[in-house]
Amino acid sequence: MHGLDIRSTAARLASSSLESVDRVESGRSRAGSPTSPPPPPIPAIQVESERFEAARGGFGGRGGAEGSRGEMDQVLNKVGSYWFSKRASKEIDSIGDDLNSVSSSIGGGAKWMVNKIKGKLQKALPDLLKEYDMPAGLFPRDTTNYEFNEETKKLTVYIPSACDVGYKDSSVVRFFTCVTGYLEKGKLSDIEGMKTKVLVWTKVTSIKTEGSKVHFTAGMKKTRSRDAYEVVRDGIIIDKF
Repeated sequence: MHGLDIRSTAARLASSSLESVDRVESGRSRAGSPTSPPPPPIPAIQVESERFEAARGGFGGRGGAEGSRGEMDQVLNKVGSYWFSKRASKEIDSIGDDLNSVSSSIGGGAKWMVNKIKGKLQKALPDLLKEYDMPAGLFPRDTTNYEFNEETKKLTVYIPSACDVGYKDSSVVRFFTCVTGYLEKGKLSDIEGMKTKVLVWTKVTSIKTEGSKVHFTAGMKKTRSRDAYEVVRDGIIIDKF
């Protein structure tokens, strides 16, 4: 009996001590803990940045802005390419005009060199002939350049030296250093500076195509196979035209 009272008293003392400790700790926590500082203000630049992002998001977000920028780049590229091509074309035309002016005032080897440069700036002569339904290999391979007036249709072909060209049908055509004529669809007329051998060397005045045939007018009409004149061939230099 005496033992039970002792144990009961000890239990009450322990419980009371624990409650006292809890009250002390709770009070210390309320009294001693510093108040938490307020959150720092958001910088103005961050606010503006967020507003900008929100506004850009309203127009499709980052992807929309980048897409618009990409489309603008494409437009600028196209405009730049168009301007460059027109500018380059204009410069080339100007160079051609300058070379025409120079070639009219010089002669000999220097003139041949100018004509060679001019030939690099224009459509190939075989391509021009094909456009007008004429055999691509009518003139010799070493033709330096030509002049063609779209309005009058006058064609002037420059060759470094007088030469003979043999074709696969055994025909031979002789060319002077400057050959002129009027180029129309399927016809080269009023030719100067060209001969062909019909028993003797005879001046060629016109060449006309008709299907698979080519008609040379040299005093009389001489019909030959068009296929023989489709391949560009080398000329053999001669001393006298």
